[in-house]
Amino acid sequence: MTTLTLAVPDEMKKKMDSFPEMNWSEVARQAFRQKMEDMDFLRKFKEKSKLTEADALRLGKAVSKEVSNKLRKMTR
Repeated sequence: MTTLTLAVPDEMKKKMDSFPEMNWSEVARQAFRQKMEDMDFLRKFKEKSKLTEADALRLGKAVSKEVSNKLRKMTR
């Protein structure tokens, strides 16, 4: 197994130290594994997609606008 060294902010390390029962290496491995699965999914999705980057940006803006409108209505 390869060793990887990570830098974390001092405050995060202090908070991590307050949970000595946690195996932070395993937490990091799981986070890396999940991120790689997410990236693999996106890569496969992108390969099969017929959308252009402009289409994706347009759709993303439209979705964001709809979500924003729904949240505004909910908070009235």
